[in-house]
Amino acid sequence: MAGIIIGIDPGKNGGIAVYTEGVMQAWGMPKTEADIAELLGDFARSGSFVLLEKVHSMPKQGVKSTFTFGQGYGFLRGCLVARRIPFDDVAPSTWQRSLGCLTKGDKNVTKQKAQQLYPDLDITHKTADAILIAEYARRTYG
Repeated sequence: MAGIIIGIDPGKNGGIAVYTEGVMQAWGMPKTEADIAELLGDFARSGSFVLLEKVHSMPKQGVKSTFTFGQGYGFLRGCLVARRIPFDDVAPSTWQRSLGCLTKGDKNVTKQKAQQLYPDLDITHKTADAILIAEYARRTYG
Protein backbone atom coordinates (compact mmCIF):
# COMPACT_ATOMS: atom_id res chain seq x y z
CA MET A 1 0.00 0.00 0.00
CA ALA A 2 0.84 3.63 -0.27
CA GLY A 3 3.50 5.34 1.76
CA ILE A 4 1.44 8.53 1.66
CA ILE A 5 -2.27 8.25 2.41
CA ILE A 6 -4.42 11.29 1.67
CA GLY A 7 -8.00 11.80 2.81
CA ILE A 8 -10.09 14.48 1.14
CA ASP A 9 -13.36 15.95 2.35
CA PRO A 10 -14.43 17.97 -0.71
CA GLY A 11 -16.12 21.33 -0.57
CA LYS A 12 -15.07 24.79 0.51
CA ASN A 13 -15.60 23.82 4.15
CA GLY A 14 -13.76 20.53 3.73
CA GLY A 15 -10.13 19.67 4.07
CA ILE A 16 -7.18 17.56 3.05
CA ALA A 17 -5.32 15.26 5.44
CA VAL A 18 -2.07 13.44 4.80
CA TYR A 19 -0.79 10.43 6.74
CA THR A 20 2.81 9.40 6.20
CA GLU A 21 5.44 7.72 8.33
CA GLY A 22 3.12 7.64 11.34
CA VAL A 23 2.35 11.37 11.19
CA MET A 24 -1.00 12.95 10.34
CA GLN A 25 -1.18 16.49 8.95
CA ALA A 26 -4.28 18.38 7.84
CA TRP A 27 -5.29 21.59 6.12
CA GLY A 28 -8.59 23.30 5.44
CA MET A 29 -9.48 23.15 1.76
CA PRO A 30 -7.27 25.65 -0.09
CA LYS A 31 -9.18 28.70 -1.35
CA THR A 32 -8.28 28.53 -5.04
CA GLU A 33 -8.09 25.76 -7.62
CA ALA A 34 -4.43 26.67 -8.22
CA ASP A 35 -3.68 26.22 -4.51
CA ILE A 36 -5.49 22.86 -4.46
CA ALA A 37 -3.55 21.66 -7.53
CA GLU A 38 -0.28 22.82 -5.99
CA LEU A 39 -0.93 21.04 -2.68
CA LEU A 40 -1.91 17.81 -4.43
CA GLY A 41 1.12 18.17 -6.69
CA ASP A 42 3.32 18.09 -3.61
CA PHE A 43 2.11 14.51 -3.05
CA ALA A 44 2.11 13.37 -6.68
CA ARG A 45 4.83 10.79 -6.42
CA SER A 46 5.00 7.07 -6.36
CA GLY A 47 3.40 5.60 -3.28
CA SER A 48 0.62 8.15 -2.78
CA PHE A 49 -3.01 7.10 -2.51
CA VAL A 50 -6.09 9.29 -2.06
CA LEU A 51 -9.44 8.38 -0.58
CA LEU A 52 -11.99 10.96 -1.68
CA GLU A 53 -15.33 11.28 0.04
CA LYS A 54 -18.10 10.42 -2.42
CA VAL A 55 -20.50 13.33 -2.50
CA HIS A 56 -24.01 13.86 -3.76
CA SER A 57 -26.62 16.55 -3.56
CA MET A 58 -28.41 16.99 -0.27
CA PRO A 59 -32.14 17.54 0.32
CA LYS A 60 -33.07 21.23 0.40
CA GLN A 61 -29.69 22.15 -1.14
CA GLY A 62 -30.07 24.90 -3.70
CA VAL A 63 -29.34 24.40 -7.38
CA LYS A 64 -26.41 26.84 -7.36
CA SER A 65 -24.76 25.30 -4.29
CA THR A 66 -25.27 21.79 -5.67
CA PHE A 67 -23.63 22.80 -8.95
CA THR A 68 -20.73 24.54 -7.17
CA PHE A 69 -20.16 21.56 -4.89
CA GLY A 70 -20.23 19.11 -7.81
CA GLN A 71 -17.89 21.31 -9.79
CA GLY A 72 -15.37 21.29 -6.92
CA TYR A 73 -15.64 17.51 -6.57
CA GLY A 74 -15.05 17.07 -10.29
CA PHE A 75 -12.08 19.42 -10.14
CA LEU A 76 -10.52 17.32 -7.37
CA ARG A 77 -10.99 14.12 -9.39
CA GLY A 78 -9.49 15.83 -12.44
CA CYS A 79 -6.46 16.97 -10.44
CA LEU A 80 -5.89 13.47 -9.15
CA VAL A 81 -6.10 12.01 -12.65
CA ALA A 82 -3.84 14.73 -14.10
CA ARG A 83 -1.28 14.23 -11.30
CA ARG A 84 -1.55 10.45 -11.74
CA ILE A 85 -2.38 9.94 -8.08
CA PRO A 86 -4.34 6.71 -7.54
CA PHE A 87 -7.62 7.25 -5.72
CA ASP A 88 -10.88 5.70 -4.70
CA ASP A 89 -14.20 7.06 -3.42
CA VAL A 90 -15.83 6.29 -0.10
CA ALA A 91 -19.35 7.08 1.06
CA PRO A 92 -19.57 9.10 4.29
CA SER A 93 -21.68 6.39 5.95
CA THR A 94 -19.00 3.77 5.19
CA TRP A 95 -16.04 5.48 6.86
CA GLN A 96 -18.17 6.92 9.68
CA ARG A 97 -19.67 3.52 10.53
CA SER A 98 -16.25 1.85 10.42
CA LEU A 99 -14.77 4.43 12.82
CA GLY A 100 -17.82 4.50 15.10
CA CYS A 101 -18.77 8.10 14.47
CA LEU A 102 -22.04 8.31 12.52
CA THR A 103 -22.79 12.02 12.59
CA LYS A 104 -26.45 12.24 11.58
CA GLY A 105 -25.50 15.78 10.53
CA ASP A 106 -23.59 16.76 13.70
CA LYS A 107 -20.01 17.69 12.70
CA ASN A 108 -19.02 17.74 16.38
CA VAL A 109 -19.18 13.92 16.35
CA THR A 110 -16.38 13.62 13.80
CA LYS A 111 -14.39 16.45 15.35
CA GLN A 112 -14.49 14.65 18.71
CA LYS A 113 -13.49 11.31 17.13
CA ALA A 114 -10.58 12.87 15.23
CA GLN A 115 -9.39 14.58 18.43
CA GLN A 116 -9.59 11.26 20.27
CA LEU A 117 -7.44 9.54 17.63
CA TYR A 118 -4.99 12.42 17.18
CA PRO A 119 -4.91 14.36 20.47
CA ASP A 120 -1.82 16.36 19.50
CA LEU A 121 -3.38 17.78 16.33
CA ASP A 122 -5.32 21.02 16.15
CA ILE A 123 -8.61 19.61 14.83
CA THR A 124 -11.16 21.93 13.21
CA HIS A 125 -14.52 21.25 11.58
CA LYS A 126 -12.75 21.73 8.22
CA THR A 127 -10.09 19.10 8.91
CA ALA A 128 -11.88 16.51 11.08
CA ASP A 129 -13.57 14.55 8.28
CA ALA A 130 -10.45 14.60 6.09
CA ILE A 131 -8.40 13.22 8.99
CA LEU A 132 -10.92 10.46 9.58
CA ILE A 133 -11.12 9.61 5.87
CA ALA A 134 -7.32 9.28 5.83
CA GLU A 135 -7.47 7.15 8.99
CA TYR A 136 -10.13 4.93 7.42
CA ALA A 137 -7.92 4.57 4.32
CA ARG A 138 -4.91 3.70 6.49
CA ARG A 139 -6.88 0.97 8.27
CA THR A 140 -8.66 -0.35 5.18
CA TYR A 141 -6.01 -0.09 2.47
CA GLY A 142 -2.85 0.11 4.58
